[in-house]
Amino acid sequence: MNVATDMSLWGLVMQASLLVKLVMLALLLASVASWVVIFSKRRLLRATEREMEWFEDRFWSGGNLKDIYSETQQFTDSPQGMPALFKAGYEELKRQRNQGQAHPQEIVPSVQRAMRVVLSRELERLERGLAFLATVGSISPYVGLFGTVWGIMSAFIALGNVKQASLSMVAPGIAEALIATAMGLFAAIPAVVAYNFFSNRVDFIENRFHTFMEEMAGIVERGMSAANPAPRQPARPRPAPEPVRTPPEL
Repeated sequence: MNVATDMSLWGLVMQASLLVKLVMLALLLASVASWVVIFSKRRLLRATEREMEWFEDRFWSGGNLKDIYSETQQFTDSPQGMPALFKAGYEELKRQRNQGQAHPQEIVPSVQRAMRVVLSRELERLERGLAFLATVGSISPYVGLFGTVWGIMSAFIALGNVKQASLSMVAPGIAEALIATAMGLFAAIPAVVAYNFFSNRVDFIENRFHTFMEEMAGIVERGMSAANPAPRQPARPRPAPEPVRTPPEL
């Protein structure tokens, strides 16, 4: 028997019991799937952040909401991210005005509801796959530990059937069982790191979305109040805008 070959990584994997092999295969598939999710999620969040930065620069560069809406429609009929929030709010504003609504207390809540519906869909899109990463990160070490325990148990059972036991007889079985634990950690660590990182990025984007929704509602409210001064409402306190920002007109 070639000891060097048998004690190699591939040799230990091939000598493992069927159950341990199934555990290793499951962990390998989970690791590959988690890396697919990691790369796709990284690409999605980077694209969303770039689109958000572009839209905020355009939104606060002046002009009016109609021009911004037209420019947004030129890129795509189904915008995502912050442009999708703006599109939903502006289309709801047009619908309310076409129906003859003129009071801010009637229009602003409708605009906010329309944007909240789109916000829920956008957050669902951004968070898709995070639950899978959390699952892989939490259960992979235990799956690997199960394979290790089973492999060590099988090694000691086989050791008990011989008259004269030695370390060289039990070492391969223990080594091949420990590979399952190593594979569990290999699958879990990247998944946990990626989950924490992506969760923080999604929270950051969500906060920016909420801020934009409040700003959009404020612009609609001020524009409608200026156009219809009769039911004037007391202005809500808001932080002073930055000098470089020019809010669009209604």
